[in-house]
Amino acid sequence: MKHLKLFAATAIASVALYACSTVPLTGRSQLSLVSDDQINPAAAASYQQLLSSPSTKVINSGTDAQRVKRIGGQLASAIEQYLRSNGYADQYKFNWEFNLIQSPEVNAFCMPGGKVAVYSGLLPVAKTDAGLAVVMGHEIGHAIARHSAERMSQELALQAGGSAVGAATGNKSAVTQALVSQLYGVTGQLALLKYSRSQESEADRLGLTFMAMAGYNPNEAVGFWQRMAAQNKGGAPPEFLSTHPSDATRIANLQKLIPEAMKYYKR
Repeated sequence: MKHLKLFAATAIASVALYACSTVPLTGRSQLSLVSDDQINPAAAASYQQLLSSPSTKVINSGTDAQRVKRIGGQLASAIEQYLRSNGYADQYKFNWEFNLIQSPEVNAFCMPGGKVAVYSGLLPVAKTDAGLAVVMGHEIGHAIARHSAERMSQELALQAGGSAVGAATGNKSAVTQALVSQLYGVTGQLALLKYSRSQESEADRLGLTFMAMAGYNPNEAVGFWQRMAAQNKGGAPPEFLSTHPSDATRIANLQKLIPEAMKYYKR
């Protein structure tokens, strides 16, 4: 089994060696097998399909809709300035769009390429402009860090590793192959879950910095996530099986990250 794991790891590493990129601000090296040219058009098409769906009600006018567009514009402007100042401008071609969708769901998202949606159910939890900037900055952080493309790349790498495992066990019994396949699948999926939690933490770090750059106090993030935690009183899976950090872990990490973000805070 030791040699088998080494064989699969070598297969994945050989792919990763030639396909890495760096996340802005955090400096983390990430696997990059999927390009923006591949993922952004599909994301934009999905976004437009959502907005035009008969079941989607986009709020185009009113104070709340303008808040979403204003805060989004401020975040986008600050991020674009940061990318230009740090040599990333040529690597990012975002076509920003910010929309408020009527829904009781307490959520928001940012698709690759800068397509952002905020659900109206989030507004009472966000409360203030700063609270809204917290979650919008976090979601934009996922897009800036290309987390969707990274997760796709990880899936491709795991498939490559799985093929290597199959080749290595081809002369074994059917039972042995089934056990190895199951073990590989379980450990692989847990690895992806761990990456997801890491991505969430990275998006928190990026989001704090982006909101600070846009003129919002990063200290507001703790209160926002405490209010979000109050919304999540239902049963949650153990943290090691979750794609998100626990509320307590997230808040503790945010408190550690705030001093770094404050360096970028423009009052």
